[in-house]
Amino acid sequence: MRADIGDWLVVNSRNDSVHARRAKILDVGRDGAPPYTVRWADTDHVTIVFPGPDAEVVTMQRLEELDRVRGQQISAVQSAIRTARPQQDTEHGAGRPG
Repeated sequence: MRADIGDWLVVNSRNDSVHARRAKILDVGRDGAPPYTVRWADTDHVTIVFPGPDAEVVTMQRLEELDRVRGQQISAVQSAIRTARPQQDTEHGAGRPG
């Protein structure tokens, strides 16, 4: 694993009950190798990290791309829910005058 100052460390979750974490890389070891000094985005805590196998280093541009794709996926799911909801309401009698 190699990083540059300003890259992001993304630690992916192995289960659905824990969210992925992100940290901005503030300092790197020799030749960009760990350990990394990072600031966690969710807590603003600064710490030294030796990333595990569930972590990856991404550039700011890649992080923005990942966020854009994630946003599109969320919008698609929300749209599918909105589309399905009127059909479900009709099937269950919702919306009929009582």
